[in-house]
Amino acid sequence: MQKEISTVLKNLGVLAENPAFSTGNLAGPVSGTNTITSFSPVDGKEIARIQVASAQDYEQVIKTAQEAFVFWRNTPAPKRGDIVRQLGDALRVNKDDLGTLVSYEMGKSLQECLGEVQEMIDICDFAVGLSRQLYGLTMHSERPQHRMYEQWHPMGIVGIISAFNFPVAVWSWNAALALVCGNVCVWKPSSKTPVCAIACQHILAKVLKANHMPEGISSVLIGNPIGDLLNNDSRIPLVSFTGSTPIGRKVATAVAGRFGRSILELGGNNAIIISKDADLDMSLIGAVFGAVGTAGQRCTSTRRLIIQEDIYDTFKEKLVKAYGQLRIGDPLDENNHVGPLIDKAAVDMYLKAIEKGKAEGAHFIVEGGLLEGEQYGSGCYVKPCVAEVENNYEIVQEETFAPILYLIKYKTLDEAIRLQNGVPQGLSSAIMTLNLREAELFLAAGGSDCGIANVNIGTSGAEIGGAFGGEKETGGGRESGSDAWKGYMRRQTNTINYSDTLPLAQGIKFHI
Repeated sequence: MQKEISTVLKNLGVLAENPAFSTGNLAGPVSGTNTITSFSPVDGKEIARIQVASAQDYEQVIKTAQEAFVFWRNTPAPKRGDIVRQLGDALRVNKDDLGTLVSYEMGKSLQECLGEVQEMIDICDFAVGLSRQLYGLTMHSERPQHRMYEQWHPMGIVGIISAFNFPVAVWSWNAALALVCGNVCVWKPSSKTPVCAIACQHILAKVLKANHMPEGISSVLIGNPIGDLLNNDSRIPLVSFTGSTPIGRKVATAVAGRFGRSILELGGNNAIIISKDADLDMSLIGAVFGAVGTAGQRCTSTRRLIIQEDIYDTFKEKLVKAYGQLRIGDPLDENNHVGPLIDKAAVDMYLKAIEKGKAEGAHFIVEGGLLEGEQYGSGCYVKPCVAEVENNYEIVQEETFAPILYLIKYKTLDEAIRLQNGVPQGLSSAIMTLNLREAELFLAAGGSDCGIANVNIGTSGAEIGGAFGGEKETGGGRESGSDAWKGYMRRQTNTINYSDTLPLAQGIKFHI
């Protein structure tokens, strides 16, 4: 391990005098008495016990956030952007420590975790520029001496519910944009990675305190009941949820039932089409990293390879050889490619998926299974595996958050696109081809139905400059770049009459 985890926690400011960490807003500890324990999937050791927020704590935090919003929405947007700039600078200083903590608490490779913190820095940089570009439009009125325009206003409190697999980046995608737009944030992180959330809160808290900002601009509340409280609270105009499709469906129903707004980033079942005109060596890198990176626990992980029949056997042979070279072990050792799954429940899900696949007829060309031995003592390390399947198998239609890769054969590009689109989810997709016509057809209206469609790169990984999200059971939400900021604001249309009469729209005459 690069650093002792106790040193990392101390550097990040999350060590407490007592055994339990505190959560809540910037006012300090909350009053809840229940705790949860965070265990590392790397070695099975306890990281910390964390205090769980109560309903009373929630109420206190929301009231403080409401008060902070009145101040924050009236703070000029460029000043809000400068606060976010300082957050980005603080993340630069803490990049190594935060990346190490993410790797140890979540289990993915240190390189990936440092990349995740870099995403946080990048979105802060993006948001700084955005703070001077919250543009509205001006429109020509049909009435003389009238001016029409639109402007964008902050919504209020943004609830952020994030998942374990990106325990810090997804929060930053939402928080950086929400803050520059004039909102305040209440974050409910995954109970599987709470220490990462506390570290982020400490980093931002220092920035806010140094700028004499009021309490409540950013808060963290830990514990599963917090999600339901956010979803059903009419004081929370927007809830951004990242997680599974079944839970996302419940979130959407609850929030819509009170006429709130939700941003949903749900399941993925992502495919790479590998054409006979592909660069096979480049395709191999994209396929393997997409399938085994983060131990298959990304929403953008590659679940399916749809391979043209003329090169199917050749590519399969390359793939099996590559899988034989994978190094599985401590993710803090940069020589390893694959770390553990998040916990033993995830291992159980992985093993059941393999059993179900075999029962449906899947032929495993790279066998999976639980790894045992002293170096795998946490019980969370598994073998990435590969199976030949049909796209209509029930297990293939589902998203399994584990390193299981399915191979499917195709003849024509039309067939490949139908297979690619033939699942309930619609997040990320890719085609590997040097054929311009194939690439353009894949990106055309009749091509990929996903929110992300790539040519000659894999499904996994996205830059913050583009809007991130997907269609169908992926939820339709968009985060990060492009004009995703509009999702965190309310639009208002304004008309100003500077004439000395009151003409009505559509030429209506009304006399008194």
